[in-house]
Amino acid sequence: MARTWLQIWVELEGGRDIVCDPPPGRIFIVGPGHTFAQFAEAIDVAFARWDFAHLHVFELPDGREVGFADVDPGEHGWLDHDALKVASELSPGDEFRYTFDLGDDWRHRCRVLPEKADPRQEWGPGPLPRRPVAIWGWGWMPDQYGRVTLD
Repeated sequence: MARTWLQIWVELEGGRDIVCDPPPGRIFIVGPGHTFAQFAEAIDVAFARWDFAHLHVFELPDGREVGFADVDPGEHGWLDHDALKVASELSPGDEFRYTFDLGDDWRHRCRVLPEKADPRQEWGPGPLPRRPVAIWGWGWMPDQYGRVTLD
């Protein structure tokens, strides 16, 4: 197993007919044992999503897709997001995509930064994060369902 922690830059391009210009973003640290399912959850939380009952898919640089492997396997053919480790499939410099909620099409552009992460420096002393975590962020987050008020 790789022992490398990656830094991954994720920007939200838009969804639900919303174009994010400029795009909000987050930088995550992702450890060697973290799966794509865990990374998807970290992205969704960091981008202020609260209804997680939607499909998501990663498109890797080589065109493979990673998501819920048991959802219409004949149609999608996705690799299992619970089995694949992010650090084993991606390398510094790789660019890939993440889409949350295939109906509303929340599209993210992702890039593995060239600098590897030092989790002790980024996270601090004590146990290392059990899941990927955002360590930096910027920008306005649109509501998952496009709402602008509570009315």
